[in-house]
Amino acid sequence: MLNLGKKNVLGILIDAVDYEAVISFVFECARQKRGAMISALAVHGVMTGVLDPEHKFRLNRFDLLVPDGQPVRWVMNWLYGTKLLDRVYGPELMRKICERATSEGTSIYLYGSTKLVVTSLAESLARMFPEINIVGSEPSAFRKLNPDEKASLQQRIQSSGASIIFVGLGCPRQEIFTYELGGTLSAPVLAVGAAFPLLAGILPQAPPWMQRFGLEWLFRLLAEPRRLWRRYLYLNPAYLILVALQGFGVRRFSSQGSPPVNDVLVG
Repeated sequence: MLNLGKKNVLGILIDAVDYEAVISFVFECARQKRGAMISALAVHGVMTGVLDPEHKFRLNRFDLLVPDGQPVRWVMNWLYGTKLLDRVYGPELMRKICERATSEGTSIYLYGSTKLVVTSLAESLARMFPEINIVGSEPSAFRKLNPDEKASLQQRIQSSGASIIFVGLGCPRQEIFTYELGGTLSAPVLAVGAAFPLLAGILPQAPPWMQRFGLEWLFRLLAEPRRLWRRYLYLNPAYLILVALQGFGVRRFSSQGSPPVNDVLVG
């Protein structure tokens, strides 16, 4: 188990951890009925915080931000000599947690994406782990929730008795959701993004060799060019340039951020 603590990557505090450390933390929180906020961040997730001071503030209040993308892992190894052997990939993290939850009888809740995706995900998890205890699932509302709706959602999740909550809303909506709601729940909340459609079998997954060489972004770009071209063709080069500035000491990146002024839960 490896946990070297938080490392500043462009002002975002990423945890130098492996799967075992994250899973151990999640189940410790679940046993203690303790709320926690966890997200798996690739380059896009990091850059959302770099470009938005309020979102940087949110991210740096999370209990764990894990290196979902290979380029994030590589940068941590280069800047801090963490010697991370693997990333903590959101879909694989979710699969591993569901596997252990099944063996330990730990209940889970699924929130986010479309009705088709979340229903297919629940069915897929039930096929993979026949004894899994899914105590609730619901799709995203795809809009901001008013205070009454927010309270109702919090009550639904809390009263389900779920010990672990997975959120799949896409970045940065899922991190905003987790930041605003996670602190009100007595269970760990994990923002895992594309894990929902990937584990549901709806979104194709990059071949292992592309994942290993950090080319999953290219696979996704080719699969969804209209939706993703701006994200990857602008943010990836910006990430590399800023990392070089940090690595060679040309620029320092503060982790402070600005407290959000008008947070309204994005469901």
